[in-house]
Amino acid sequence: MTESSPLHPAAALQSLLEGNTRFVEGRREHPNQDADRRTELQSGQNPFAVVFGCSDSRVAAEIIFDRGLGDLFMVRTAGQVVDAAVLGSVEFAVDQLGVPLVLILGHDNCGAVNAAAASVESGRLPAGYVRDIVERITPAVMAIRKVGGTIDDMVAENVRQAGSLLLERSPILARKVDSGKCRIVGVVYDLVDGRVRLVEER
Repeated sequence: MTESSPLHPAAALQSLLEGNTRFVEGRREHPNQDADRRTELQSGQNPFAVVFGCSDSRVAAEIIFDRGLGDLFMVRTAGQVVDAAVLGSVEFAVDQLGVPLVLILGHDNCGAVNAAAASVESGRLPAGYVRDIVERITPAVMAIRKVGGTIDDMVAENVRQAGSLLLERSPILARKVDSGKCRIVGVVYDLVDGRVRLVEER
């Protein structure tokens, strides 16, 4: 699956999971990373997945999923918070480029989630635009605090809530998912062992 997008969301997800397994096991193939691929992509792009992930420098999707140029349409914000720019970017990929999979990529030890948890605990919000990020993550923190969960549970809940927001705020994405043309999947990446685990599929 290096030349064109898969026809079915399940194939896109399987490709990412297989790439992650190669990454974890130390047998990466480094596909689509040569001069021929650069030339091929001059006239346009045909990614097979949107990866909406955290901006954290330790979570580089093309590396952890063993993919290359033109494979993944990347959207990143701290704590993978959803705003208008995120919605527009994901809609563009799914509606205009025909991408069949939106993968929401959270990770353990997320600084943004930790900041939101600390803010809830102290009752103090950070200054500047970091406050906006913390406020957007706070609902996930509060939901898990009610049931006595951990920071890792908050990370997973933040991923789940991001998926819900994409569907609630974008009729375009909701229609694509309802028709079976697109799937939204949430995963959490482990910084130490390099594996991703599924937390939700829509």
